[in-house]
Amino acid sequence: MRPSLLDPLFASAASLPGIGPKNAQLLDRLLGGADHPARVLDVLLHLPHDGVDRRDRPTIAQAQLSAVSTIKVRVCEHRPSHAKGPWRVLTEDGTGDLTLVFFRANANWIEKALPVGAIRWVSGLVEIFDYYKQMVHPQHILDEEGLKSLPPVEPVYGLTEGLFPRVMAKAAAGALARLPDFSEWLNPSFARANGWVGFGEAVKRLHQPQSPADLKPDSTYCARLAYDELLSHQLALRLVRSKAQGLRGRPQPGDGALRSKILENLPFALTGDQTRALEEISADMACDKRMLRLLQGDVGSGKTVVALLAMAQAIEAGRQAALMAPTEILSRQHFETIKPLAEAAGLTVALATGRDKTTERRATLADLASGALDIVVGTHALVQEDFAFRDLGLAVIDEQHRFGVQQRLALGEKNAGVDVLAMTATPIPRSLALAYFGDMDLSALREKPPGRQPITTRTVSTERIDEVVAGLGRALKGGARVYWVCPLVAESEDSDLAAAEARAEDLHKFFGDRVGLVHGRMKGRDKDAAMEAFASGETQILVATTVIEVGVNVPEATIMVIEHAERFGLAQLHQLRGRVGRGDRKSSCILLYAGPLGETAKARLEILRETEDGFRIAEEDLRLRGEGEILGLRQSGAPGFRIARLDLHADLLRFARDDAEKLLAEDADLQGERGTKIQLLLYLFERDTALNLLRAG
Repeated sequence: MRPSLLDPLFASAASLPGIGPKNAQLLDRLLGGADHPARVLDVLLHLPHDGVDRRDRPTIAQAQLSAVSTIKVRVCEHRPSHAKGPWRVLTEDGTGDLTLVFFRANANWIEKALPVGAIRWVSGLVEIFDYYKQMVHPQHILDEEGLKSLPPVEPVYGLTEGLFPRVMAKAAAGALARLPDFSEWLNPSFARANGWVGFGEAVKRLHQPQSPADLKPDSTYCARLAYDELLSHQLALRLVRSKAQGLRGRPQPGDGALRSKILENLPFALTGDQTRALEEISADMACDKRMLRLLQGDVGSGKTVVALLAMAQAIEAGRQAALMAPTEILSRQHFETIKPLAEAAGLTVALATGRDKTTERRATLADLASGALDIVVGTHALVQEDFAFRDLGLAVIDEQHRFGVQQRLALGEKNAGVDVLAMTATPIPRSLALAYFGDMDLSALREKPPGRQPITTRTVSTERIDEVVAGLGRALKGGARVYWVCPLVAESEDSDLAAAEARAEDLHKFFGDRVGLVHGRMKGRDKDAAMEAFASGETQILVATTVIEVGVNVPEATIMVIEHAERFGLAQLHQLRGRVGRGDRKSSCILLYAGPLGETAKARLEILRETEDGFRIAEEDLRLRGEGEILGLRQSGAPGFRIARLDLHADLLRFARDDAEKLLAEDADLQGERGTKIQLLLYLFERDTALNLLRAG
């Protein structure tokens, strides 16, 4: 049960003074969730992103141009608008003149607000027009009494259409009045060392800033709230993790026989990173706690082989293994990589997708249930109820951020004590990995297998596209195979598809039937046929949408052309580039861009030219774009921070992780003096699901 102290914060924002039905609807649109309207808490945590400094009170003569000034003036004369011209009000203060300008003027309102002879304070931008100082549409017109309520720094909030700043400010003031007086839940010495005030005081200072510096993300007030949010998140992750590990695993040590056979048939030696990751996975599987490990591997680093060797350990222990991937193309790719190596070691493998014929599906299900099948590779079809294993020991989930939490959990719950190995080809900066996957142990593959060739990356303006096409013609004569990736022109599959179809048609004029096309809206069998034609060399150019971003493996492909590369994120460009350079021939990537490029786009393409290190690229992507996009789309299960920014608060995240670990080691049930206070924090940042797990035992 949520403590009654917090009830005022979970009341509807419609209950705040001065918020009528219309503004309540607008607040719901801005701050409400799928399952609740906007609440007082949502208003409190919707912090200003900027502030207008109204502290400067110069005379007219002293007023700086293009700066916000608050000036005391006497109203001298009104010059009403003629035809479509503006209404002008002449004012002075003894040091000079200032004209107030109003377009589409409401005459009654202006005459009432600025009566001739009255003293008024006007606040806004001072500019020069026709050699005279003027202020267009003053943001505030106040008498002496009104000036007392003008904040020194006026907060600027994110709004929605129809919601005015003054309404948001009124809602924030009403929400602050309901903020309870909280006891400090942070370690007092840690808070003091950072110069932090209490939670309530920090929230108040950000809604009522005294200087623009208060609102900067690195201010002590923002840092305090960011730390609270990160601490609540790290505590929740650890509570979820301890619950998952509390479900006893089953030791799967294996005898190494099957793994030795697979290693004998590998055409290359494992890298040092692969060996280390396997040792970590093997130790996890051999102990009696459930494994929950994330294997991060840069493009082409050999994650699939590591996964196969882990699956072989489960089979050595008398159990079965499953590998789930988000798309049919990726599932098929894994199946084709695994099958020859597994069969050489005497293992049985099957592919299961949503397209299987009824007879195939029945046979697969029967073999799984009887134990005749060792490994099944498939899409999310694997989590359906009719997929019953005789004894599932290991679930491998690839590109795991592309699945919702429920799908990820469902495969791991097919049997009691199933070990889970998640994999991602998206290198993730350490701060992000801690935030998104802090409930998992981490292993990383940074080295590329021996024999992989470096990829030459060049940027070329779209104005030179004819030269690129001519160059492809020469490369095709030498037997090259080429990917040509088209961008998402707008946020719809239709436009994405149109771009790819138009480019395929255009290239067809030059290269005829050597051009193939693959996109996300094709039927599965047509997609497979297009990929097969490209893999076999029947087509030499594959025009594609980003459906080929992950997992497609055609070692003969040596050229990647990415059209409108400036529209892609760094991580996605890196993934796409990783489709070439997978064989022993020199490969190249051409980034076609439409100028002029903005600073961020220019930096992105420059980094890609400089390095192939996916982890460095991921760090730069985080710096340029923030964490919201680093994994593509925000996925269910992603933390969705309101205040914390991982590109700025990574150090705080590390402190929060250590703090959470120490607290739970000393007070696992959060029933001690600090634990009971910190439960309030989990409710405030809505991580209370973790508390429910704790109480469910």
